[in-house]
Amino acid sequence: MNPSTTQARVIVDELVRNGVRHVVLCPGSRNAPLSFALHQAEHKGLLTVHVRIDERSGGFLALGLAKTGVPAVVTCTSGTAVANLHPAVIEAQLTNVPLIALTADRPVDLYRTGSSQTIDQYDVLGIPTLHMPEGADEPTTRSLICRAIATDGPSHVNVPFRPPLTPSDDLWPSSDRGPWTETDRVFTVETRPSSLPARTLVLLGDDRPERLSKASQLGWPVIAEPTAPGGLRHGSLLLNAGLPEHLRPDAVLVVGRVTLSRGQQALLGSAPIVHAVGDQAQWPDVQFTATRASTWLPEPAALDGEWSQAWQSAVKNVSVAVDDLLDAEPWPTGLHVARDLTQAMPPGSLLFVGSSNPIRDVDFAGERRSDIAVHANRGAAGIDGSVSTAIGLALNHDGPAFALMGDLTFLHDSNGLLADRVPDLTIVVLNDDGGGIFSLLEQGAPEYGGSFERIFGTPHGTDLTALCAGYRIPHSTVDGQEEFRSAIAAPKGLQVVEVQAKREELRALHQRLKSTVSTVFSS
Repeated sequence: MNPSTTQARVIVDELVRNGVRHVVLCPGSRNAPLSFALHQAEHKGLLTVHVRIDERSGGFLALGLAKTGVPAVVTCTSGTAVANLHPAVIEAQLTNVPLIALTADRPVDLYRTGSSQTIDQYDVLGIPTLHMPEGADEPTTRSLICRAIATDGPSHVNVPFRPPLTPSDDLWPSSDRGPWTETDRVFTVETRPSSLPARTLVLLGDDRPERLSKASQLGWPVIAEPTAPGGLRHGSLLLNAGLPEHLRPDAVLVVGRVTLSRGQQALLGSAPIVHAVGDQAQWPDVQFTATRASTWLPEPAALDGEWSQAWQSAVKNVSVAVDDLLDAEPWPTGLHVARDLTQAMPPGSLLFVGSSNPIRDVDFAGERRSDIAVHANRGAAGIDGSVSTAIGLALNHDGPAFALMGDLTFLHDSNGLLADRVPDLTIVVLNDDGGGIFSLLEQGAPEYGGSFERIFGTPHGTDLTALCAGYRIPHSTVDGQEEFRSAIAAPKGLQVVEVQAKREELRALHQRLKSTVSTVFSS
């Protein structure tokens, strides 16, 4: 079966499984895979297809069908056919009607080549476009259809199809799960409360504070990113090292944007059940691993006290081993600074953490404290604007404020130091003279050593003392752990504390860290 036919059939199957019973079809060439799949589904009695030759009329017919509150779909070919759906989508948006515009598109490599019926269809209908990757696998396809159905109001799903556009068979196989499903994983939007197994692990990322707080109190073990409340210290390290069988969950509950750890993503890819929680269609599912999604928190069917205790014991043992490892390492590294800063901040403090290594250092080695507030720009996870963001947070905070960021992040927004109102903010800059994050990624492997410094490490040699002097901002460079703790003890006004580190041993240190955690599991 060709990829376009396979994907179209999965799309139609997912629409049916989520309750769609009416589809308006505007015939065309590029949406032929969808047309064939819809005809097959109608022949099986799974839905009703309404054929209209005018896309503008077809859009309004689908609008009328969807006014009952049950999503209805209108599908059309590529090009200006899509633009003709705009009036109906505008009406659906203003009246909150669940109209789904399912548009076919040309492959992206045909954009700007002069190919006929090829226009830029992203956001052309005035609402955000859910763009489905060409030939996307089944989990991705089903997840994006679920997001469209869960959207409050109209939604736009854009699907590029590559020839052949006609099927090699005319069959709709019988199956309880779905006609082309090759996995036991089910992808759906939860519309009523349900429960999760006793052995459920909770992953918390960026989200609404009240929902994160409730999720952390459900009774399951919690691994929280630094900006979320609670969580087990070194939880991400446990995942990165690979969980032993006795700690593996039967389900994972994901609340908020979970993006920091590759160990988290590996866990989500292997868990039998992944329940994602988010607002309307904005549930967190970076790798399309969610099997269920909802806007509310599911409750435990039961709690496994013995399993939860095993998690607590593992975390305690790992914490001791990690602290011992860091105590034996020369100070400073990013892990040292993250640990010392989060331990030494006074109660009631605010901490802003920059992207790249600092947020991961806090995640791996930082102290988990309920008496401090941790913030980070994790939406797009860029390094831009970090100094200004930290100052803005500090101006609104009643108490001492701190920021932790790398040298490149600090330099990227050094003009943020031009502040007319100066808060009590201590900016800690871990200066390893370049892009330390790349040392830990694939391009930091020894075989790329010949090009690494030139195109990834990018040493800059900037004198931060002179830079801060130019802005008339107090600056100090610290060389030891006690000197560092002293420098951050009494924040007053805006100041910069620089800690100079080396990148050369960073990759080896993280390998030793992972090995240490694995050894704890095997002992």
